Amino acid sequence: MSGYSSDDINKFLWMIRIGGSTPEGAHIKEADYYSSSGEYKVDKDASASMHNSLMYKMCYYRFGEGTTEQGKPTGWDRVRNQEIGNKDFELDVLEEAFTTEHWLVRIYKVKDLDNRGNK
Repeated sequence: MSGYSSDDINKFLWMIRIGGSTPEGAHIKEADYYSSSGEYKVDKDASASMHNSLMYKMCYYRFGEGTTEQGKPTGWDRVRNQEIGNKDFELDVLEEAFTTEHWLVRIYKVKDLDNRGNK
C-alpha cells in the first residue's frame, strides 16, 4: 500500500474550503473535519464528518484489512503515522472497480439501482 504524501486525504481540506466558499456549499464547515482538539486526523479521534465523508471512505475502503508496516496494526497510515479510525464500513452507492497493487490508483463505479429503485 502506498505511502504517498500528496494523496487525496492530504488535499481534502482544500476541497472542503473550496466547496464551503460557494453559495451551494455554505453549509460545509472546515471545522467539522477537525478532531475535537482541532487537529486534522484520520484515526479514532477524527471527527464523525471525516469518518463518514465519501473521500475518507474512498481512500480507506478495505484499508483496514491489510498491513502496511511490520509491527504496526492493520490500517496503519504511514503518511500520517496513525491507525485509521474507521476500518469496518461498506460503500453504499459505489463499488471498487480497480485498485493498483500499491493502492496508488483506485477506481470506483456507481452501483446500479435494483429494478424497484432501492439501493
